[in-house]
Amino acid sequence: MPLPTLEQQRAFLKDNLRQQINFYVTDQNRGIDPPPLQRSPRPEQTLVPLPEVDLEQFHGTDILAAIANRESRRRYLATPLTRQELGLLLWATQGVREELGEGHALRTVPSAGCRHAFESYVLVSAVDGLENGIYRYLPLQHALVCERSVHDFRDELSAATFHQVFISRAPVVFAWTVIPYRMEWRYDLAAHRVIAFDVGHVCQNLYLACESIGAGTCAIAAYDQGLMDNLIGVDGHDEFVLYLAPVGKV
Repeated sequence: MPLPTLEQQRAFLKDNLRQQINFYVTDQNRGIDPPPLQRSPRPEQTLVPLPEVDLEQFHGTDILAAIANRESRRRYLATPLTRQELGLLLWATQGVREELGEGHALRTVPSAGCRHAFESYVLVSAVDGLENGIYRYLPLQHALVCERSVHDFRDELSAATFHQVFISRAPVVFAWTVIPYRMEWRYDLAAHRVIAFDVGHVCQNLYLACESIGAGTCAIAAYDQGLMDNLIGVDGHDEFVLYLAPVGKV
């Protein structure tokens, strides 16, 4: 497969494609039902409820201070996160404020067309009250399901992230996958550019929320696609890893 040219990659960043698309024939305008807001848990999976988000518990940092202090942090303490803290970070990045029906919901982050094409996974190695493993967040229930229970996945994670050692040492690693059809349903070929915008909104909220609990994170876009998809357990076509962010106390 030949590499794209610089001009082709620059063209991807421009919005010229929108003028060439017939939006009257998108799946949305053809009357096809929207894809679900979240991927449902399997019948054998048990929901792990997260504590209700109480913003009064996390009032130590205001938004302007969080913006001023935000930086990429690559060194983390061995201190585990609490379930309350993990729940806050998940809510801040993909939490549902109001379900609107017909495949739409208002969340804590903006998304083109309110499509929210992502699933949030957390690779847990040090969270109080949670066994080590790979979990997926269910924003409609504010709960987790365990996708894979494994005591130590650090070697797999290190190999999948080109041996960026600090990532595998983090108590929690956020991994956002994308289900492209959620956005394609409305925007067809124009979907993929705005998907890239949207995941940036999500990760920035993680940075800011980390500041409120004395934690840090570092956005990661360099990883082995095949190894990372395999570690998370997604098919690499209809759902695949898009962005990573290790989190730990600092």
